[in-house]
Amino acid sequence: MKFSAKTFVKKNINGWLFNLPLFIGLLVFTAIPMVMSLLYSFYETDGITAIPVGFANYIRIFTLHDSQLPRILLNTIIYTLISIPLNLVLSYLLAVLLNTKVKGLGIFRVVYYLPVIIPGVVAGLLWKDIYDNTYGIFNKILSFFGIAPQTWFSDAKTAMASLLLMNVWGIGGGMILWLSAFKNIPAQLYESAKLDGAGPIRRFLHITIPLSTPMIFFNVITSIIGTLQYNGTLTFAGRAGRGPDDSLYMYGVKIYNEAFVRSNVGYGSALSWVLLIVVGLITLVLFKTSKWVFYGEDS
Repeated sequence: MKFSAKTFVKKNINGWLFNLPLFIGLLVFTAIPMVMSLLYSFYETDGITAIPVGFANYIRIFTLHDSQLPRILLNTIIYTLISIPLNLVLSYLLAVLLNTKVKGLGIFRVVYYLPVIIPGVVAGLLWKDIYDNTYGIFNKILSFFGIAPQTWFSDAKTAMASLLLMNVWGIGGGMILWLSAFKNIPAQLYESAKLDGAGPIRRFLHITIPLSTPMIFFNVITSIIGTLQYNGTLTFAGRAGRGPDDSLYMYGVKIYNEAFVRSNVGYGSALSWVLLIVVGLITLVLFKTSKWVFYGEDS
């Protein structure tokens, strides 16, 4: 059959029109800004005037010439190494509990998921009030039990722990993903294990965990990507998201401050591209070492 450009366009025009808004959005708000930020990273610029500096911004990063970077990298690493396992384990165990057949369990699933639908900015301001040293509900609860009020975000010693505790509030999002993974595990496997005398713990260790490893792998990757670029402290921590004594100064906050507060767009762009490369390398390593992930087609 002879190819007809007119017929081809006529058959596909509706699909193209439906996808046009998405294409324009990706082009304007993702592709073009990415290209521009890559170009800006080789300049000393505030977004208006630009002076070529070559790789100077990148050299400044890798030589730690910026005196703030060591503390920022340490905070980001600590936050990542604690936050990811903590949230993954707690959301996983919560999903296991909510996967049982108990009457009215759907209500608890909704309640645990509700914090996820609250916008991040609103959640940050809410927790700022909850942690308030004077009228915060946490300190009121502690005083009820005769425990001295805590300083939470206003003290460098407790700021990071307060942030980690705050993030546990949103484990309902991970819970939903785990539940979807559990629903894909064939019930026949559990029935066969019961017939062979396997108890709940053995079924959990030898069926539930191995067959949910694809979701574990997915959650680990997405958690690393989200955690390394975390800048939520901008909404509730003092000193422009840096916290007391820079105790909450994360890499994502550093990018924002350089690019939009200090108008050092070139350096901020270089920081963001270094983060992209680091995330890409970590993701590549995880995929190369993902032999522990069990897929349904595996023999």
